[in-house]
Amino acid sequence: MLPGLRIQPAPALAPTHLVEAFRDVVTPHISDSIGRHIGARGLKRYNQTGKLVGTALTVKTRPGDNLFIYKAMTMIQPGHVLVIDAQGDTLNAVIGELIKLYAQKRGCVGFVVNGAIRDVASFDSTPCYALDVIHCGPYKSGPGEINVPVSIGGMLVNPGDIVVGDEDGVVAFAQEHAEELLAAARTHAAHEERIKAEIATGNPQQSWLDAVLEKHGLTV
Repeated sequence: MLPGLRIQPAPALAPTHLVEAFRDVVTPHISDSIGRHIGARGLKRYNQTGKLVGTALTVKTRPGDNLFIYKAMTMIQPGHVLVIDAQGDTLNAVIGELIKLYAQKRGCVGFVVNGAIRDVASFDSTPCYALDVIHCGPYKSGPGEINVPVSIGGMLVNPGDIVVGDEDGVVAFAQEHAEELLAAARTHAAHEERIKAEIATGNPQQSWLDAVLEKHGLTV
């Protein structure tokens, strides 16, 4: 089918052991491990509790329209994250409480929306990231695409990517990079623990701080 009106099969879910492993990894450590320039920007977190880890099922919608989100919900498998590119439009919400409830019943673990949501209170304990909130509902006339690459806050998300979200934001990456990225993030976490231990000594001279300043010729 031509771009603009495509429905592709649902992506394979990420292995359970990888999903569980990333529950203990914070997004800053993932971001730092992939160059510090990959990840969604401008999204707000609307849940007060809960961490988002799952497999991206992607939808690209016409601004202000959610017809293809309806279709995508029928394709959700337990462990999918509904990743919606509403093209940055915030004049009409493309999901709300009813979609949230039905998607959850099918096993959806969270929502990432390059657009607006409504019924915001209903997402209090459901992982949800979006650009904004608006009371105006969506239209249902299409067109749209399902399980194609989408852009979310400047981040490219492919169907089947692993999506991780916490209080600091959202990042997504291909399953093929997951094992290597997990190791890198754990190494970074260990490095930060060593820095914390040094700070706790109360010593004004800190090796991690001095190293950066010396590199740039800023030592006294």
